[in-house]
Amino acid sequence: MKTPMAEWLRKNRSLVFRLAGTILAIILIVVLVREGGWDEVLAALKQMSLSRLLAGLGLVLISRFFVAARWYILLRSGNVKISFSRSLALTFTGLFANNFLPTTIGGDVVRLAGAMQLGYDRAVCLASIAADRLMGALGNAFTLPLGLVPILGGVGHASISSSVALGGLWSQAWRFVGRTLQTFVVWFKRPVAMLGAVGCTWGHMLCTVTTMYVLIEGLGGHADFLRIAGLWSVTYLVTLLPISINGYGVQEFSLTYLFHSIAGLSTAASLTMAVLIRALYVSVSLAGAFFLPGVLAAMDESRHLGEPEP
Repeated sequence: MKTPMAEWLRKNRSLVFRLAGTILAIILIVVLVREGGWDEVLAALKQMSLSRLLAGLGLVLISRFFVAARWYILLRSGNVKISFSRSLALTFTGLFANNFLPTTIGGDVVRLAGAMQLGYDRAVCLASIAADRLMGALGNAFTLPLGLVPILGGVGHASISSSVALGGLWSQAWRFVGRTLQTFVVWFKRPVAMLGAVGCTWGHMLCTVTTMYVLIEGLGGHADFLRIAGLWSVTYLVTLLPISINGYGVQEFSLTYLFHSIAGLSTAASLTMAVLIRALYVSVSLAGAFFLPGVLAAMDESRHLGEPEP
């Protein structure tokens, strides 16, 4: 006979596994910081000016508008008559859920549920979200070689575990692309929409990489802009692996390790930049709390009218 605890673990083993992955990543971060020194981390943080933080916040906010525009383009090309303001509100509500719900797909679920409650076609909305995720991965694929080349160049000096981890990364990435392509047929017939969605991804990436560049310079470090883009793409793919909650810990560890070992930044500067990136992401996603009442009200209105608003 199964105990209540055993039954709970069986139903929530994915969440438990991701929680364990997050905790392990945080432990590894602590080990890295102990090697670099806590005093150095605090000293690096004190170098950061308010103007650079505000610039980073503005860039991250603009990047989120690109993300919303990408989904809007995909929805409209799928004949979903949604307004940009609605797609923006749903996107920010999804980002809010992504940062405060214990699952990497929390934001997608919120976006889909919101779109369905507003009366939009479920199949197209589901496919558009899958396509939206693929566009994010596809955009990063263009700069991925800029990060992989220096990493692979050091494989001979890396540990076996690092090589195995890299192989697992490729395997997961290809499986992700394969699954998503199955729901992507409708947009192959609309190349203009695809190009627009990819363009929005590049706009999002440009803002993200520029944010990291601004933060690194503010911390007294320096890294080549293209190198930053490549290492961010590697980090993005790592966070697609279902090994942590919302990438917490894993993203920070990956950025710290890669920018220290590949870009030559100090451990303190790398970790401080990684933590600040996360803080900016979370701060911007709080706008979703502002949009949430409006989304809920629109859902309620659509239920009464029985049809979506344009």
